[in-house]
Amino acid sequence: MLSKIDAKKFNTLIEINSLINSNNTDLHSLLSQILDAAKKFCKGEASSLMLIDKETRKLHFETTTGSKKTEAAKYTVELNEGFAGWVAVHNKSLIVNDAENDERHSNKIQNITGYSFKTIIAAPMRIQDECIGVIEMLNKKGNSNFCQEDLEWLEIFANMAALAVRNAQNFQKVTGEINQLQEELFRKKGYHTLVAKSPLILEKLDIIQRVAQTDSSVLILGESGVGKELFAERIHFLSARSAEPFVRINCAALPENLLESELFGHVKGAFTSAIQNRPGRFEFANGGTVFLDEIGDMPLSLQAKLLRVLQEKSFEKVGSDVSQSVDVRVLAATNRDIEAMVEKGEFRSDLYYRINVLPIYIPPLRQRSEDVPELAQYFLKKYQEETKKQFNGFSAEAMEFMLSYAWPGNVRELENAIERACVIGKGNIIQKNDLFMRTASAMVEGNGEGSRNLKNAVNSFKVHFIQKVLEENNWNQTEAAKVLDIQRTYLSRLIKELSIKEH
Repeated sequence: MLSKIDAKKFNTLIEINSLINSNNTDLHSLLSQILDAAKKFCKGEASSLMLIDKETRKLHFETTTGSKKTEAAKYTVELNEGFAGWVAVHNKSLIVNDAENDERHSNKIQNITGYSFKTIIAAPMRIQDECIGVIEMLNKKGNSNFCQEDLEWLEIFANMAALAVRNAQNFQKVTGEINQLQEELFRKKGYHTLVAKSPLILEKLDIIQRVAQTDSSVLILGESGVGKELFAERIHFLSARSAEPFVRINCAALPENLLESELFGHVKGAFTSAIQNRPGRFEFANGGTVFLDEIGDMPLSLQAKLLRVLQEKSFEKVGSDVSQSVDVRVLAATNRDIEAMVEKGEFRSDLYYRINVLPIYIPPLRQRSEDVPELAQYFLKKYQEETKKQFNGFSAEAMEFMLSYAWPGNVRELENAIERACVIGKGNIIQKNDLFMRTASAMVEGNGEGSRNLKNAVNSFKVHFIQKVLEENNWNQTEAAKVLDIQRTYLSRLIKELSIKEH
């Protein structure tokens, strides 16, 4: 039986128990604290906490202490191998004070680490009588033997560790269910699914959770095709305004006179075709959120009017001198270098500082390759349903190519490539050729070694890509600009600058 617990040990137990029952999601850190406490209570020189991997059916070192902990953590233990393996299989504790002469002794880890032991105690970690791991303690300090009280302490800590693992599993399960329900609700409201696995994007999503709770303006920065609109949707969905409208408008898609009317509305007779009063997007969004995509393309004359909305929450419709109040949150996005535009006088500095309260930069796909397989599988599922075809995934060559390709068009380009592959693919596996992509070397082929720099490579890609889109649209610049998601005037300038000619 355990001896009387002193105040220090009792406080340690209370502290660990509080951590287990808190919202602590760092399981590794918590298990390390439990193992450290067990080592102090049992006076062991070294200790390990191993968990059973259900797929490999092996014990892996989750956390270790002692002089050889780094070496030991690299290896796994077979079930029924050594003392820990025996405990895992038999789901029983053990105490051995003559380890070298015990038939269960294994030299594998000892030979690897160079750490020998004479005495050991080990206890199973159980969830509903199922062993999920093992805690072991090696070599009691002072060259003494482990006793039954030591083992009883170790069993207490093993139970604590098992409880911590169970809580973490339950938390993960509940979090997964909540996320799934959120995504279902998200889709039902007509929003896009945001697929992410990379730490870079998961970090952005964590920031968005906090940003969403405020009412401040947000400026989302990033290259074309990274999915800025998806992040804007998520901010609105997680905010207190989620039940109200989310209204989006592309500032680059409309000429100045139409954009002003689209944003703020107009009254009857304001211009020739204004045959009746018409509300604008800000009026529609009252109580909710307005998302201004490509705000860098907004004319300077409209920027002053937008600034007033942000500062005074009021505006006048086109053709009216009556002020109208509005309660909206403004989210903006651009793929342009807006700070450089401010310096050049192409964008109002006062508006920039007003919309840039909470800036969020979305990194390009080439910087988050972990997302490529996840996105590829998502788009494959989407487009095989649309094309009524069945594919079992991607060939190794196709996946290797997707992971190594720079994706200048980012997620949008990846989606287009996989849609194309689903249309033209003939087998049950998507091959590299089905993606119909040019390699980086092909983009600069024929330019000569001296011109193989990044600028020339990008320009070469632009030439091939724009030329292909123009050909597909019979060189109709208006239609091609829509496909490229840019203004027709910008397309005309690119054609001239890049010397793109019809063959």
